[in-house]
Amino acid sequence: MSPPDESSPDGGRDTGPDGTGPVAWIRWFRRTDNGTVVFVREMLESVAVVAAIGLVLFAVSGVWPPMVAVESGSMEPQMERGDLIFIVDENRFVPNAAQDGTGVVSYQQGKQSGYKSFNDYGDVIIYRPDGSQYETPIIHRARFWVESGENWYDEANPAYIAGADNCEELAHCPAPHAGFITKGDNNGAYDQVVGISEPVKPSWIRGTAEVKIPWLGHVRLIFSKGDVPTSVQYQLHQPMTNGTRYAPPA
Repeated sequence: MSPPDESSPDGGRDTGPDGTGPVAWIRWFRRTDNGTVVFVREMLESVAVVAAIGLVLFAVSGVWPPMVAVESGSMEPQMERGDLIFIVDENRFVPNAAQDGTGVVSYQQGKQSGYKSFNDYGDVIIYRPDGSQYETPIIHRARFWVESGENWYDEANPAYIAGADNCEELAHCPAPHAGFITKGDNNGAYDQVVGISEPVKPSWIRGTAEVKIPWLGHVRLIFSKGDVPTSVQYQLHQPMTNGTRYAPPA
């Protein structure tokens, strides 16, 4: 490369390679001290580092995106709004205590085996309510498994059934299909009792929550609202006319 002309308008910085062809341009791009090129070069290097980290996380988790942000507070104090959660495909590393045919350990199974996640028994899962591709994913704990047609009233914790006296007063009881009964740790009733979702089929589950990074998810919440898992909160209201109790998400 020829010596810079100190009297040139760009202050003597390189404006292009001596030779022609792609190799000369690549060498110039890598070595020049031109301010604009240096800025672009540093930006590309940063993007490459982020992409490499993302690919490594994807290789470990088997889920894309491998990091999700919590949007609300029904998993408090285990997870708070703005926490960034690293998730893993539920079939990636299957615990011995997992429900047969799934990679998820329910609260009930975790209590029997001693398996814990986020300071309580069982796995916290990210699932699509009713399997919908258009609803915001939910991040709640799997409580117990029900079979298709099962009367799960007697298996449920009476504190989380919103005052129902029998199966007929519970939504989705008997169970319309096999799946998990779920609940936010900070909520007062099962998701299936308050109309958030039917029992969660394994095919509706995006993954299990593994690691929490506090507050870092606020960045994702600012720039993305389309696929950010929410931990739905609600307050219980009086029974509806059909005997079931319903509470809308906050």
